Amino acid sequence: MVHAANAQDAEVGDGANFVITLSGELIGNAEALLLDGLTAAEIVEGYEKAGEKCIAVLENLVVEGSDKFDARDVEQVTWRIRSAVSSKQYGYSDFLCKQIAEACVAVCPENPKSFNVDNVRVVKLPGGGSLDSLVVKGIVLQSTPQGNILRVKDAKVAVYSQGLDSGNTETKGTTLFRSAAELEAYSNDEEALLEKTVAAIAQTGVKLVVSGGSIGEMALHYFQRYKMMVLKIGSKFELRRFCRVSGASAISKFQAPTVDQIGFVQSCAVEEIGGAKVTRVEQSDALSSVCSIVIRGAAENSLDEIERCVDDGVNAYKVLCQDPRVVLSNGGVENELAKQVRAFGNQLHGLDQHSVSAYADALDAIPKLLAENACQEDTNEVSSSPSVPASGADAATGDVADASPASPTQMQEGGVYDLYRTKHRGIKHATEAALAVLSVDQIIMSKPAGGPQPPKRG
Repeated sequence: MVHAANAQDAEVGDGANFVITLSGELIGNAEALLLDGLTAAEIVEGYEKAGEKCIAVLENLVVEGSDKFDARDVEQVTWRIRSAVSSKQYGYSDFLCKQIAEACVAVCPENPKSFNVDNVRVVKLPGGGSLDSLVVKGIVLQSTPQGNILRVKDAKVAVYSQGLDSGNTETKGTTLFRSAAELEAYSNDEEALLEKTVAAIAQTGVKLVVSGGSIGEMALHYFQRYKMMVLKIGSKFELRRFCRVSGASAISKFQAPTVDQIGFVQSCAVEEIGGAKVTRVEQSDALSSVCSIVIRGAAENSLDEIERCVDDGVNAYKVLCQDPRVVLSNGGVENELAKQVRAFGNQLHGLDQHSVSAYADALDAIPKLLAENACQEDTNEVSSSPSVPASGADAATGDVADASPASPTQMQEGGVYDLYRTKHRGIKHATEAALAVLSVDQIIMSKPAGGPQPPKRG
């Protein structure tokens, strides 16, 4: 079950609790069937049939017209990811959904299917409230520049993967000075070479220098003299993201960059947010490839919860770019699937009809849990909601005769959607987890025992 939930989280980014709940109910109902005399093989056969029926019926419950989706429309993205966000942060879902939608749309590539979730970064800054969170088209570094130049605009950028200091020889050597004049000349030559390198960098028009290693005091002195801002980024992953933001190429040698290696940022400045000084690197809309969401909160655990909420929202956007279809929420889909599966089980004449009915009972548990979480005593209030598709199941065939879901425009005003991919993969993973548990005996019996084999007699 844990592996199934992790697989759901890795593929979709949401619905892990749905997988755990459904698989747990399936295993619990299977225990009652085993006590009634059914074998594990018969239960597995019935669960497989019920799972396939669920997937087939789920296709008919897709909201009509939901396949038409503009990945660059903030309003469409906002109400489609609301279900993934509101289940984690109740009360702030509208605000956070808009923030997530703006960040995702800002970095959406020409082909939305190639959207990369790593392009939306999360920066946690304690202090303030959730409504103080903001979106930055660029990255926010929780460090300050070296030196006293704290702000540049429309700056060319040079990125170095190594430290910025005078070069050292590859092998150890010994230098003999016969007088103080020779020592002074040696130091002057070293400083002159360092200044020549910094001057060559300045002649290319670079105003911002980023280093992945340490920065020598003498090198920093000359960078300050030539009015260049100096940043140190110790993490190689952050350095790669900075290169994506600026379009620069990391240079492995301390020398003047070529035209192809120089990047550009619209602005880079030090700001104080909630008492913490950060470096805000922004890029123009046309060149922005990384966006950051700065989340605020009073406690560390609230920041972690908001970060998890943002990650789920970004993953939901990625799923929308691949499959924009949605189904109606409020537990109505599970209620309808249970009716369809139960009607399908009534057609069967073997012992597997009992396990198919048990599968339907497991689906019925989802609306009941939603009702309990919503402090509702009667689950009929959930299943009779206008956002639930009408049950048009034919008792004889178990097919949908007249499923008439609400239009996307109506649901946008008063309802919440679940992504079709979330339900589809959740049902598959939950069913596979339950089948794996029920098939443990067969797996053990089919596997040869280890250890030495007994000697053959005769």
